[in-house]
Amino acid sequence: MTNSNVLFQHGTLALLVPGLLDGTITMKELLQHGDTGIGTGEGLDGELMILDGVPYQTDGTGKVNIVSDDFTLPFANSHFAKYEKLMSVENISRPDLQSTIISKVKSANTFYSLRIHGTFKNMKARAVRKSTKPYQTLAQTAENQNIFDSELIDGTLLSYYSPEVFDGAAVAGFHSHFLADDHKFGGHILSFESVTGDVKFQRFDSLEQHLPTDNKEFMEHDFTKDNIINDIHSAEK
Repeated sequence: MTNSNVLFQHGTLALLVPGLLDGTITMKELLQHGDTGIGTGEGLDGELMILDGVPYQTDGTGKVNIVSDDFTLPFANSHFAKYEKLMSVENISRPDLQSTIISKVKSANTFYSLRIHGTFKNMKARAVRKSTKPYQTLAQTAENQNIFDSELIDGTLLSYYSPEVFDGAAVAGFHSHFLADDHKFGGHILSFESVTGDVKFQRFDSLEQHLPTDNKEFMEHDFTKDNIINDIHSAEK
């Protein structure tokens, strides 16, 4: 029996900062922990979004692909969806949407997920082309991201909210990916002007943090030398 109260996280955003980008979990393994999620592939190979058990990748060229079971990831979140409708919105800006959600759910100190389906205005998303060893740092890689724009698009926003106390393991606040209904546009959300649609909400009372203990570079890396928080915020937000 699946537990919809658990958020599974493989790796941490902190390990991406120095360029520990080896794929350390397969998509097949990740899907055992959820039918919904986000992540990135080995070498920051695009932006991943799992919807209804199907793993979609927006690659560095902007193309959306369905990835295979042996696709590997250095970082990912997943959970078993059991969303409840929170509200409907009409032409609400992203800052107003986020502040309204925060005030309604009163869950600043725990993890939760949002799934928003609707029509988005002036969506700006990004994806990174896959890199190979020797990997660059997260900050260096983020400078080479490709940005995609759409004036008006129907699709799904999938977001995970992480509490401030977990900043570094995840990114504090909202981490959001997008996939268009026609599967021709997607990526990590940088911004959008407004959205009209339905907002669904799911709270977690448990975080299952899985670490790549079989990866020698991760196990031996000294994170005290890295500017973790600033680099994560620069790259993710």
